[in-house]
Amino acid sequence: MDKDYKPREIEENIQELWKKSDCFKTDLNNSKNKFYCLSMFPYPSGKLHIGHVRNYTIGDVISRGQKMLGKNIFQPMGWDSFGLPAENAAIANKIHPSEWTKKNIDHMREQLNRLGYAYDWSNEISTSKPSYYKWEQWFFLKLLEKDLVYRKESEVNWDPIDNTVLANEQVIDGKGWRSGAEVERKKIPQWFLKITNYSNELLESIESLESWPSRVRMMQKNWIGMSKGNLIKFKIKNTNEYLEVYTTRSDTIYGVSFIAVSPDHFLMERIKNKEINTFINKYKTLKVSEETVSNIEKEGFDTGLLAVNPISGKDIPIWVANYVLADYGTGCVMSVPAHDDRDYEFASKYNLPIKSVIEGDNKKENAAYTGSGILINSEKYNGLDSESAKNKILDDLLKKSAGESKVNYRLRDWGISRQRYWGCPIPIFYHKDGTVYPVPEKDLPVTLPEDIDFTKEGNPLDNHPTWKYIKCPYTGKDAIRETDTFDTFFESSWYYLRFLSSDYTDGVMEESKKSWLPVDQYIGGIEHAILHLLYARFFHKLMRDVGIVDDSEPFSSLLSQGMVLQGGIKMSKSKGNTIDPDDIIKKYGADTIRLFIMFSAPPEQSLEWSDTAIEGSYKFLKRLWALSYNVLNKKRNDKSSNQEISDSDINMKINKTVKKVTHDVFERNSFNTAIAAIMELLNNLTKYHQHHNSSNDISLSGIKIILKMLSPFAPHITQKIWTDVGETSILMQESWPEVNDSALEESKKEIIIQINGKLRGKLVVNVDLDKDQITKLALQDEKLKIYLMDSEIKKVIYVKGKLVNYVI
Repeated sequence: MDKDYKPREIEENIQELWKKSDCFKTDLNNSKNKFYCLSMFPYPSGKLHIGHVRNYTIGDVISRGQKMLGKNIFQPMGWDSFGLPAENAAIANKIHPSEWTKKNIDHMREQLNRLGYAYDWSNEISTSKPSYYKWEQWFFLKLLEKDLVYRKESEVNWDPIDNTVLANEQVIDGKGWRSGAEVERKKIPQWFLKITNYSNELLESIESLESWPSRVRMMQKNWIGMSKGNLIKFKIKNTNEYLEVYTTRSDTIYGVSFIAVSPDHFLMERIKNKEINTFINKYKTLKVSEETVSNIEKEGFDTGLLAVNPISGKDIPIWVANYVLADYGTGCVMSVPAHDDRDYEFASKYNLPIKSVIEGDNKKENAAYTGSGILINSEKYNGLDSESAKNKILDDLLKKSAGESKVNYRLRDWGISRQRYWGCPIPIFYHKDGTVYPVPEKDLPVTLPEDIDFTKEGNPLDNHPTWKYIKCPYTGKDAIRETDTFDTFFESSWYYLRFLSSDYTDGVMEESKKSWLPVDQYIGGIEHAILHLLYARFFHKLMRDVGIVDDSEPFSSLLSQGMVLQGGIKMSKSKGNTIDPDDIIKKYGADTIRLFIMFSAPPEQSLEWSDTAIEGSYKFLKRLWALSYNVLNKKRNDKSSNQEISDSDINMKINKTVKKVTHDVFERNSFNTAIAAIMELLNNLTKYHQHHNSSNDISLSGIKIILKMLSPFAPHITQKIWTDVGETSILMQESWPEVNDSALEESKKEIIIQINGKLRGKLVVNVDLDKDQITKLALQDEKLKIYLMDSEIKKVIYVKGKLVNYVI
């Protein structure tokens, strides 16, 4: 063993050892005692960032630890390789997206290997390979057969920078989730998956996700957004037509001042007023998303039409308003300014009546009261509480055939069409008359053309001169391919299944691999709480319903790691505050960055980057190396420790540490406190070994236990020292250390000495001494004699095993 710690040399050699032994490969034919650990696979942007390193280090630590507990570990890695950035890079660099993607994957795979992750590369997947996306095309056709897919012209979220459609979940605060551009609204034909058919199951089964963070479960509940309310019919005066309004607050029906309808509502087609039509056309052109509509300045016009309140019988004006969207709810709302913030803002602007009908606590002047309470100004319902009033009003609506109870969901069907080239082709074609046909299964996969021109505006596939023109395989007639591609979340919603059958050519997944599901531990950022995780849960239920899987949820346990910050700000290229992991590896080694990542913060919290803390992690590994070198060579420092640590004391410390680290790693995911305990043990062992009476065998045994506990965090240095101390096995394949309970039995106790309740000293005594023996020993202490100074001891208070307090 060399005297100096040389991380780069050590890590290269150990990685070669792992490669030769093929120790990370899993036999997927044996699922006994399985533990499927998966970190969210990356988009191959070309370079890992620190956020990646944090995600994958957490996953690797969990995998290696579970392996040492005897679990049958499967930890794969792959690439979410379709997407706009590759297409944009191709345009910028005049390189084909497939070539750019492959080059990036090769580089990032090398980076992952340099970090020492225990991945089974034999099951690597890439979503842009036809062997992968063939099966999502097949799956799409199965969903089409089950009437879970449809196409319609729809007003969609349009990203003007990326020139493509975004799902509602991809609009964050009114901006595109990737580009950050203000999202517009646009009408185009789109393919949709009927995720709303699964709204209730998606909501109810959240309760089964006991090992998911409560924050993620709540975010999904809120996004699905179930509400129980009433569908109420307001008759349009002097007609036989009705406006249907959904509301959860039927108790406020006497406070309705006006009905607000969307500029796109069918009723607006009969408006002849020029000024109103100008307003309507303005908001048909100036499209806004659901996220931004609540923040825009409220504008509207009185249409001159009236509706009749089905409970009070009074006439209510119908207004067209810009804050009502046609495809949200029914496209019209019953507006109660006294009890709704948006209605209050609108009514205040246009001097519409604001009638309070709910009396409640904490009502404020010049503001809407949105809480429940006791009904007022509501005729026969006065004095009822809100819930009782809702029930009575519903009864009366039912008698008049003017309303019904209804459960509503915020969740909308998932638009999966994207107007770009670098994605999975949708396996559909059309006859000239617009008839839709599925591509026959025997013709799958529909692959992308290699000769693509990115210089023209619009969808590159739509602009291709030949690819989209085909002969119908059913009739021989001329036909045109669908030129939209799938949203890339389509690929990432089922990839965890394909890892289990990456080379399988007869289906999505082999029947025999079902027993590996669900994924035992899934790791990824909180930013995926709605988008990816909701879609993956939805897909798993779809897969279940077509017989591919047997269970209903894809991931048993979820760990959502926090962000990496620098100076309190999230690391990003745009802010110029990123750190290149390769630079850290070159200077300190992969083990140092892994240790820093796991030690600096609990995994679910944000991690603040610190050069000083990186240096601290490096110094700790050097201290481990130095102690191991000294023990192996039976060397001790010339200066002995002032405080002697006995054999029994160090054995107790070793076993206490094993107990704590085991609990922190496997029960709490509290990796930082586990590392802190290992660091403390190393300090104690170093002090013990420095003493001339120490046992080299005990020191060596202590080092081996430290190596085992530290190996998930710093696998290279621990494997190297493990080999240098004479062991021949792969450390990850060793068993996790067990606690020797007999060593935890203390032979000595530290007793606190107080005088009149103030700390005056400490005394280490044998645990079998009684009160009289301990108090006599305390009185012999020279420091204590100074405080007592012949004072009269009035009382001695003894708390067994803890303290002696002399009252003088």
